[in-house]
Amino acid sequence: MITSKDKMMTVRLITTSRADYGIYASLLTALEADPAIDLQLVVAGTHLSKEHGYTVTAIELDGYQIAGRVETVPSDDSPAGIARMLGEATRKFADLWAEIADNTDWVIALGDRYEMFAAVAATVPFNLRVAHLHGGETSLGAIDDKFRHAITVMSTAHFTATAAYADRVTELIGSERSVHYVGAPALDGLEEMELFEPQEMLPTFGTDFSEPPILVTFHPETVATKRNQVYGEALCSALARLSGQYPVVITMPNADTMGSVLRQQFNNLADDNDRITTIENFGKKGYFSAMKHCAFLLGNTSSGIIEAASFGKYAINLGNRQDGRMRSPNLIDVEVDEQAILSAVDILRTKGFLYAGDNVYRKDSPAAAAIVAALKAAND
Repeated sequence: MITSKDKMMTVRLITTSRADYGIYASLLTALEADPAIDLQLVVAGTHLSKEHGYTVTAIELDGYQIAGRVETVPSDDSPAGIARMLGEATRKFADLWAEIADNTDWVIALGDRYEMFAAVAATVPFNLRVAHLHGGETSLGAIDDKFRHAITVMSTAHFTATAAYADRVTELIGSERSVHYVGAPALDGLEEMELFEPQEMLPTFGTDFSEPPILVTFHPETVATKRNQVYGEALCSALARLSGQYPVVITMPNADTMGSVLRQQFNNLADDNDRITTIENFGKKGYFSAMKHCAFLLGNTSSGIIEAASFGKYAINLGNRQDGRMRSPNLIDVEVDEQAILSAVDILRTKGFLYAGDNVYRKDSPAAAAIVAALKAAND
């Protein structure tokens, strides 16, 4: 049980999904362990959505204090629905900051989600200091790219995953002050992390890993929204064919534009094929266990770009969502096309499925410790 501490430096960390909560894990541990820091979470996005697993319960079970809950999942995931929620989310975050700004030393934001943009935009009139993680990156196939760079400009301190991204942040803000290259926090302590064994996955998550499956995560391309129906059909057709050779585990997409279309396609596919399973939320330990024990990754998620290489896994990256991001040699980029996907799997068979190269997002020293030290130094 986490107990309250004497207030010294109050940090409000914003989390909007299971994905960023997992990335934050080592930083949350480091912040909570520091007696000079009062850590509280601001919870929003799919954490508060029953349809997406209501993952705020995981935060509650972990014992973290919650400073506020902001519901930001749109009633519909059309472009108009996302745009309306963007304005509504900004208003809701403004109300929250009005209540707690006077007792906030740092706000921590990660990445590029529209909810994160709304949260940070609402801090500006309050002159709150924002520490931004994973700035400087590019994902040309998603509208998140615009949100990420805007968050960078509105932030006070910057913690990047590579030196090249630190240079890009410096260009964006016109200064190298407060820009720190720390590496990807999700990779902290990866080798020491206790993960589930393959035989534990079925009773814990209802997914059978006795035979290494294809681990699939495919989010909508929010720049080319009208293509998502076709992309989903091509991917499902390829997975149906591949399921004869490998089991398939699909983690469900985020609340992005047209995400409901893909969710329905994946659910229909799993209903018709007992070799294909969908899962709403593995949690960090479960997802990293799935990554360790899978045959390879397939989709367009950033975990194929950032974490997969550290697990010795190849990733087939589909489409344009991750265009512009730095890549390790474990990536195979293909179009969202049935035959292209099948051909990429044939290439992996010749490689033997084991990747033994470097990860460009890895730094020898822990990212979380560097972030905490920099925030404390800036607060003195």
